[in-house]
Amino acid sequence: MTDTRRHPLLLPGITALVALAVLVGLGTWQLSRLAWKNELIAQVAARSHAAPAPLPPPASWPAMTAESDEYRRVSATGTFRHDAEAYLYFVAGDSRRPGEAGRVQGQGYLVITPLVMTDGRIVLVNRGFVPTDRRDPASRAQGQVPGVVTVTGLLRYPEARGLFAAPDDATRRLFYTRDIGAMANALGLDGRQTAPFLIDADSADVPGGLPQGGETRLVFPNRHLEYALTWYGLALTLVGVFIAFALQRRRR
Repeated sequence: MTDTRRHPLLLPGITALVALAVLVGLGTWQLSRLAWKNELIAQVAARSHAAPAPLPPPASWPAMTAESDEYRRVSATGTFRHDAEAYLYFVAGDSRRPGEAGRVQGQGYLVITPLVMTDGRIVLVNRGFVPTDRRDPASRAQGQVPGVVTVTGLLRYPEARGLFAAPDDATRRLFYTRDIGAMANALGLDGRQTAPFLIDADSADVPGGLPQGGETRLVFPNRHLEYALTWYGLALTLVGVFIAFALQRRRR
């Protein structure tokens, strides 16, 4: 067994090396996250600003994924089933989004409505935001557009349920997580004909102003470089502290 009295820096040195490896590893991991986030931001920007493409046919749905298709700009033509709305809890108004002035803000819901296309396909459409006191369709009847319409917007996929998300109330069609399958089931839709994604509608003019479209948040926090520099800074601090500690020990 090594006598630590003869090698007083051995144990502190090993401890410092382990801590240094952890700090450098965390900094490097944040740099990899930075590269991933930059790629994601560029990808979302390119997809969301592209010219809208027709909604893909059902045969291609199984091969589509969130990684390859989310935020793609699409258009679909059909008739809204306003009798089958679902509601996704949402807080409108985000300081990260430009152009919020003049828009309705606060707590409320995103109105999710089935769009039935001429060939029988169904896609859920997030028509936009309504305040809590305007959830009842009768309070915004002017915005319940009848007949054939064309919707343009961004493809969105189901999201993971957050740890603190409230439970959904399928009976009342109230949801707190973007669970497209659960919404379709609650609305009594044919799962074989219903797309596994929904469309976030653009901010097109709606009679009466509600629902308020264009609520997709396309600005993502990106502080990974800051975090990486913090971890690397702590690593350098550790090296400096250990050198000072070692010099002090050697003088004894």
